[in-house]
Amino acid sequence: MAFYNDYPKYVPVAEKRRKAEKAVEKLRKGNSDIAPVRITGRTVARTWWGKSWCDNLERYADYANRIDRGRSYVRHGAVLDLRLAAGRIAALVQGSASKPYKVEVAIDPLAPGIWQEMVQACAGKIDSLQELAAGKLPAALSELFTMKGKGLFPSPKEIRFSCSCPDGASMCKHVAAVLYGIGARLDDDSALFFTMRNVKMADLVASTIAEKSKDMMTKADGAASGSGRRSRRVLADADLSGKFGIAIDSGDGDGRGRGAANGDGGVT
Repeated sequence: MAFYNDYPKYVPVAEKRRKAEKAVEKLRKGNSDIAPVRITGRTVARTWWGKSWCDNLERYADYANRIDRGRSYVRHGAVLDLRLAAGRIAALVQGSASKPYKVEVAIDPLAPGIWQEMVQACAGKIDSLQELAAGKLPAALSELFTMKGKGLFPSPKEIRFSCSCPDGASMCKHVAAVLYGIGARLDDDSALFFTMRNVKMADLVASTIAEKSKDMMTKADGAASGSGRRSRRVLADADLSGKFGIAIDSGDGDGRGRGAANGDGGVT
């Protein structure tokens, strides 16, 4: 990077974006699965899950003086590739060097005790996986999920990161950009949050499904009184699949596959 009187040379936003776009295209030639973070406008995240992730980062004093450095980076398209898996995020971020920097973020699994508290608190309070995915939650649950240090979102002590850049800061702007990029990615698929924290999204609606299943089986008794137990189950399972947005296998009466969501806990 060029310097003038010991200050970095100003680079227009449009030029930064062009540089990032060229870098993405170059990477795509070798890997068509590149997944850059695209931000439209100035708002990094717009959904409940995306905004809550970003808000959680900003509320901690550990990050207060560092996290802002990454906001402009992610807005300008500097996060060239971002991949989320269970407890691990891998990314490529375009900096001042010609080659992008490699960033890795590790997130601890959600503590079993906290998760069980969340599951119990959600009993009968979330109507479907679609509502959960969209962040359409009762106010009490929203507050519980976002509780500092005790909710679903990780605290600084549960997040570790590294970057291949030469910046000696504990959190460089490339890492900060990736952390904001996670919030933007949750806008596209909130189920990724549960993947990162190594828990199953469907667990939060399991008790509601069980209660509704009993009600629907009772109603199905009347609708299929002459068709037998299996017909009643098929009717009830069909209603549950539509209501909760999950695939329910009616099975053959042996109890297998009852009330199962898709394998990764996402919305089907």
